[in-house]
Amino acid sequence: MRLNRHIADTGHCSRREADRLIAEGRVTVNGLRARIGAELGEGDEVRIDGNALSARSAAKGQRRHVYIALYKPEGITCTTEADVKGNIVEFVGHEQRIFPIGRLDKDSEGLILLTSNGDVVNRILRAENKLEKEYLVAVNNAVTDEFLRAMARGGVPVHGQPTLPCKTGKLGRFGFRIVLVQGLNRQIRLMAAHFGYRVKQLHRARIGNVKLGHLKPGQWRNLSDAELRGLLPEHADW
Repeated sequence: MRLNRHIADTGHCSRREADRLIAEGRVTVNGLRARIGAELGEGDEVRIDGNALSARSAAKGQRRHVYIALYKPEGITCTTEADVKGNIVEFVGHEQRIFPIGRLDKDSEGLILLTSNGDVVNRILRAENKLEKEYLVAVNNAVTDEFLRAMARGGVPVHGQPTLPCKTGKLGRFGFRIVLVQGLNRQIRLMAAHFGYRVKQLHRARIGNVKLGHLKPGQWRNLSDAELRGLLPEHADW
């Protein structure tokens, strides 16, 4: 098993953050400084900042890790960097070390998932999972059927690549609903701007089978077993 995955499996941090710790020389394997991409053998001892790394365990029928749904308010940044003011980890203040699954930009609000399981983050974010993400959007100009058809058709250039076809629907004069299976950075804002619209408010209401439900801004809840199965049907070790 690769070292970064092993670290993530224990719930210490995500794979990306594990690679950063390794690059900074804070990880040792059997007393020697670890290298990025290193493979672990059976019985190898991993330490971070001199402290032994141990796998999180749970009683039979219970979860080893934390999985939560948060209603992220505007102004909160989806980062684990402690020096970033308004970072999402500090905002939640969970007793366990958690990190966001994907992102929701600072100016947007709504549903985001967080977990203490670094390995499952990558599995949920894999493109082949094709998880739908549903957004409610308010814009500065009246929404037309032509605009919605153009958004849904796909092929809008975003970060040098065309968007995939998606679902859209009208919500009043200045609003629309959009369901994506992509996760490009600021995708909806850039798509709307391509057609001369400016997003005034963006609210994510659903990720796959997980909905905000009755959560209010700043509130969070633990995901149910059914929600976890819906996100990763083949996964069993929660």
